[in-house]
Amino acid sequence: MEKSQRTKDPWNATLYDQNHSFVSEYGNDLIELLAPKQGEKILDLGCGTGDLAKKLSDGGVDVAGVDNSSNMIAEALGKYPEIRFLVRDATDLGYSAEFDAVFSNATLHWVKQPKQALSSIFQSLKPKGRFVAEFGGKGNVQTITEEVIHQLKEEGISHSPDQFPWYFPSIGEYAPLMEEAGFKVIFAQHFDRPTPLNGEDGLKNWIEMFGGYMFEKVDEDTKNNIITKAERNLKSVLWEDGSWTADYKRIRVIGIKE
Repeated sequence: MEKSQRTKDPWNATLYDQNHSFVSEYGNDLIELLAPKQGEKILDLGCGTGDLAKKLSDGGVDVAGVDNSSNMIAEALGKYPEIRFLVRDATDLGYSAEFDAVFSNATLHWVKQPKQALSSIFQSLKPKGRFVAEFGGKGNVQTITEEVIHQLKEEGISHSPDQFPWYFPSIGEYAPLMEEAGFKVIFAQHFDRPTPLNGEDGLKNWIEMFGGYMFEKVDEDTKNNIITKAERNLKSVLWEDGSWTADYKRIRVIGIKE
């Protein structure tokens, strides 16, 4: 997980592993798209608590994991001390022609300066190196976020677009930015991926873990009231057969450094 916009680290890494392990699990398909080769040097950008970096390492990859959350990195180092994990920002990685590939799962939607991130990724790659990423695309969790914003306004709490914590581009927006950074875009896909959330409190847990920044100016009681009302209004849309399903929409891209 990467948050480049804020200085405070809000991530509870242990809770993330307990309730939101699906983030890493969905990344297994992305590793297939990456097609790592034994001995390659690969950067896992937004490595979270390190599970995908561990899978790459087990496959014979020389992997390094970076994340902007010191809490996530501490958890990753505790779980996998044999792997290099560092706190770094996606917009300023500090590498130069060092990696055969940069791999990123569920991270770049947290980075609201995509041009800077893509430039930093490009600089990190060796010539002909590849950038393989998946992240939230246009319309991602729109049903959830629109309801939360509606409830904020119902409470008389203003919410400007600048407070929205994510960057969810379309392919038509993101692919040209990749090309501007110097990449040859060889694959780009936008797709729906309805995502089950764990348990009866799955939606509440998701909002608190990933949407907490929408409540920066809200006291705890008001926040809980907003989430309760949001759950009530979303139940007819996102609750079925005893579980919540988040309206995820994802982008996958592959770019080659030319």
